[in-house]
Amino acid sequence: MFRIKTKSDYEQQYQASITDPKKFWAEIADNFLWFEKWNEVENCDLQKGQIEWFKNGKTNISYNCLDRHLESSGDKVAIIWEGNDPQEKNLKITYKELHEQTCQFANLLLAQGVKKGDRVCIYMSMVPQSIVAMLACSRIGAIHCV
Repeated sequence: MFRIKTKSDYEQQYQASITDPKKFWAEIADNFLWFEKWNEVENCDLQKGQIEWFKNGKTNISYNCLDRHLESSGDKVAIIWEGNDPQEKNLKITYKELHEQTCQFANLLLAQGVKKGDRVCIYMSMVPQSIVAMLACSRIGAIHCV
């Protein structure tokens, strides 16, 4: 995994993404856990409206954002939320807390009949619960729109 620390790092990564996008995105994707690895990074033909990324690959972004960090970093802060009112205290949520809230909301969605492939619109302000809702949708395979 790479981190961009300087403008020079950004420019180098940007150039790599332009020079060889398939290689660039394959290297990025290698940082994620895949239940099944892809056959092909991308197969896109914009003239035909055909867009395929990581063909035949199976992963779960919610799992990659949360579960894989629980053992080593579960007590570390995953989100620092700062409200609009300066008098309001910052809220810090650990990976374990975020995982628990996400699983609870995913179970609520499932209990309401939401399933993989369903579309869920999220109409919330920028509060931590909106992130929980997005991760919960991803966790069960529902498509979310904010």
